[in-house]
Amino acid sequence: MSDSDTHQDPHANDAAPYAGGDPYADYRAGDFPFTELVDLADRRLGAGVVAANDEFFAERENLSSASAPSSTPSASATRARSWTAGRPAAAAAPTPRTSSPPPRTTTGRSSASAPPASSGDRRRHRPLPGQLPAEGVGPGHRRRGQPEPGRTPRREVGGAGPAHPVRGHAANGFAIDAERRFTHVRLCQHPDGGVARLRVHGEVVPDPEWLELLGTLDLVSVLNGGTYEDASDRFYSSPTQIILPGTSRKMDDGWENRRRRVRDTNDWVRFRLAAQGAVRAVEIDTAYLKGNSAGWIALQGRNGETGEWFEIVPRTRLQPDTPHRFKLPARAVVTHVRLDAFPDGGVARMRLHGTLTEQGAADLRARYTALGG
Repeated sequence: MSDSDTHQDPHANDAAPYAGGDPYADYRAGDFPFTELVDLADRRLGAGVVAANDEFFAERENLSSASAPSSTPSASATRARSWTAGRPAAAAAPTPRTSSPPPRTTTGRSSASAPPASSGDRRRHRPLPGQLPAEGVGPGHRRRGQPEPGRTPRREVGGAGPAHPVRGHAANGFAIDAERRFTHVRLCQHPDGGVARLRVHGEVVPDPEWLELLGTLDLVSVLNGGTYEDASDRFYSSPTQIILPGTSRKMDDGWENRRRRVRDTNDWVRFRLAAQGAVRAVEIDTAYLKGNSAGWIALQGRNGETGEWFEIVPRTRLQPDTPHRFKLPARAVVTHVRLDAFPDGGVARMRLHGTLTEQGAADLRARYTALGG
């Protein structure tokens, strides 16, 4: 169906009517390559939705929930598990909250704004700047309640952009080509409707002045600009979770992979540090991985895109559901690291404690300045 057809048929992007059974049986998932990038709007990274002009059916905070949207079609619940605005012409108003959004207007659109990866007090956001190669909008279980086709979420990134149609009960992805830093995004839907989740995939661009003030830091952490590059296995969960802040709270909150059936092979994952750094200590945590943690690990590093790989931590046996700490005999100057798991098995978290080198700090300042914002 062409774009012109979707403008003529107001139901062109609707999902099939609910016929009972599994409400997600006909969910249209999106296969977007950018979903391996960290979600800068993830509440676990400190992001939050600061305002919305309408929360009649559901709270704005649902947009940034890390969990997948869910639905109970047969239940007549007053509140939903997504962000759902009332219809502009509706006369009844929602009960005001203590921290209420601006009153609903009849301008023909609903909007919500969120600072990606903000940290600290939800009332006073201190956003982490990020670069946004891509964005995802998920109406989730919205079969007909999604924003109108052809008049839907406007991506106001780097200025007012065109409106894009979205499909109901589906994942919708939009690539963004903007070489600059962002701390806030605004989602507008025309004229109303609901969005289950908003994911803003990209890379953290840390403030170099702050990192230099910290001195010793986790050089591979997402919060400090560390990035997952590639892995041998992504079957159960994304390897990006290894470098998330905090501790793992369940088995699939880290990197969990399949059992390896090929003799003399092993699983591995590769990361790029925020910038060149000198690593002095390493932590490998297998929290909640009791029957399927990695049996042994080894860590290698290299300096530069074409540098030779060298050993940082030799092949070492791990214990399940246990934090492991390794003090290095000498600092390891690296820009990339590779974690090997033998022969397979999960790792919950990895920390690389150290400092930025002079070259790394200079490169970080140059990137931060070049991306502006």
